[in-house]
Amino acid sequence: MTVDPTRKHPRPESPDQEQQHPGWTGPMDPPPDHGEKSYEGSGLLLDRKAVVTGGDSGIGRAAALAFAREGADVLFTYLPEQEEKDAADTVSLIEEAGRTAVAVPCDTRAEEQCRQLVERAVDEFGRIDVLVNNAAYQMSQPDGIEAISTEQFDRVVRTNLYGMFWLCKMSLPHIPAGGSIINTTSVQAYKPSPHLLDYAMTKGAIVTFTQGLAQMVIGDGIRVNAVAPGPVWTPLIPATMPDTVEFGKQAPMGRPAQPAEMAPAYVFLASPRASFITAEILNATGGTPLP
Repeated sequence: MTVDPTRKHPRPESPDQEQQHPGWTGPMDPPPDHGEKSYEGSGLLLDRKAVVTGGDSGIGRAAALAFAREGADVLFTYLPEQEEKDAADTVSLIEEAGRTAVAVPCDTRAEEQCRQLVERAVDEFGRIDVLVNNAAYQMSQPDGIEAISTEQFDRVVRTNLYGMFWLCKMSLPHIPAGGSIINTTSVQAYKPSPHLLDYAMTKGAIVTFTQGLAQMVIGDGIRVNAVAPGPVWTPLIPATMPDTVEFGKQAPMGRPAQPAEMAPAYVFLASPRASFITAEILNATGGTPLP
């Protein structure tokens, strides 16, 4: 049966809600859908070894779950002492799919922690077939550039760019031909919201980095692509946005995406079905036209 995509998920009036950063899944209303009851695998990633940053919740959890149901073992990161409950739930979902789950506390702002993460992945799996750079930080500042402190700016840049750079650089010696790197950019890279100025800037940089790195490693048989989501209902939203009631209504579909709706994009780009696709940005914006 075909389903109207504008009605695939309900469009309730999300009640006003707020959390401390980085937020967690439990108190979200409505609860996000990561594909727990809907995603069915077909062996597209059988016996692949995947690393997903920020895999404890949101898009990262949905991608990790989908990878596992497609046959991959998954190592994912979470922020230590802040996201243990969500990380444990992601472990359970991966293991219920019959695959190995490894949850690693890691702050990708720290170069040494990134190095240790790659070493842990190689120790556990022997190689890295798929690297998903998904961990990100944002904080809405509706009062203009004057409200963006150096501390905030530094955290946004180090989380969104430094971590991605280090993990790509450190992982590449362990990614075999046929492997894939997938970065998470955003609709903000093309249509920046003023209140997310620093975040949008980093997402634009991710587009450029993705396209440049893809050309650099194509001779090694490694593909590099990115997914550009539009508004997605994740814990980052009540933890960083001032108005959850209106969130997502600006998308032409009239609603935010659920994390489960992003997961197939990551699966496709990681799979052999995307063998002729590199240096591309897969836009999943709910109808927002992008260049």
